[in-house]
Amino acid sequence: MTEARKQTRIAEVAKLFFWLGFVGFGGPAVHIAMMEEEVVRKRKWLTEEHFLDLVGATNLIPGPNSTEMTMHIGHERAGWKGLIVAGACFIFPAVVITGVLAWLYQQYGQLPQVQPFIYGIKPAIIAVIVSLMIGLGRKALKSLELGVIGILAAIAVLSGYNEIYVLFGGGILGVVVAQLKQPIRHTKAVLPLFLLQNNFYPDYSVFKLFAVFLKIGAILYGSGYVLFAFLDAELVSKGWITKQQLADAIAVGQFTPGPVFSSATFIGWQIGGFSYAVAATIGIFLPSFLFVALLNPLIPKLRKSKIFTSFLDAVNMVSIAIIIAVLAEIGKTTVWNWKTILIAALSFLLTFFFKKINTAYIILGGIVFGYVLSLLN
Repeated sequence: MTEARKQTRIAEVAKLFFWLGFVGFGGPAVHIAMMEEEVVRKRKWLTEEHFLDLVGATNLIPGPNSTEMTMHIGHERAGWKGLIVAGACFIFPAVVITGVLAWLYQQYGQLPQVQPFIYGIKPAIIAVIVSLMIGLGRKALKSLELGVIGILAAIAVLSGYNEIYVLFGGGILGVVVAQLKQPIRHTKAVLPLFLLQNNFYPDYSVFKLFAVFLKIGAILYGSGYVLFAFLDAELVSKGWITKQQLADAIAVGQFTPGPVFSSATFIGWQIGGFSYAVAATIGIFLPSFLFVALLNPLIPKLRKSKIFTSFLDAVNMVSIAIIIAVLAEIGKTTVWNWKTILIAALSFLLTFFFKKINTAYIILGGIVFGYVLSLLN
């Protein structure tokens, strides 16, 4: 590949993920759905199977899944530079918006009123994700056994079991089922993973804060809500921030685009201003860049292992089942009256039957429509 072609690909990666970081409201599920539309359906950068493998791989390592997906895709498209550019461009809009809100909050002591504008976001997001998960689910459903594993995973999550235990349990069950169906000989098992935890902190509190968020980024599995449980234990209980500040950080994470981990920027700013915001932001995202850089080159090799193939196929199916289960829980409190049902129905129909429409526009339409409907008595 010529140098000019490499630069063109890096520019393509930067443009796409900056845009997704700017319009990506709704959390990891909608981010991944939008990426699938952009890089699989529209641009054909990846096959659906490879995309699903990357989704499964991101679930096996700590950190923000959708942000790690951008890094994987960037690496596939433009090498290690693409990995860095994709991750940075996706994170940047959320961090800047969150930083501005953090400054306003520090100046005025409250967040702006955004409820009328987010009224239509969640119904639209749920509808978009359901539509796109139908397509991914068809690809992941390679056998009846995988379908059963997916159903069991969804039931387990809805019953309150930890998503990470369900994910790894489903993967192991997939391996067991595959071995029972066809005994495997002379295969190499690959055992994921690691990890590290360091309780030594320098005396300077900015470095201490960096170390706290570095640790969280290195060991955190699960959703953004798990992140806030960590923050409560690491920061609120130790007097760094108040419960109210944590609650406001959760609100910021919900109504800003991009990764919910950008809440670290908000929290860092409340503790010590700009430098603390930078330290918290770098700390929480840095492990993801390192994990993806280590894992991405291994995925094609791991796919050659029959055991790991069975494991990853099951993890892919379970990942989709978990997303659907989470959507069902969110839907109970989000799609509850005729206004939200109407927004969800229209968003689903547009996404499912008019696949060329960018899902970002559907979500932005949900914001506008939701605002209008929220004004009606």
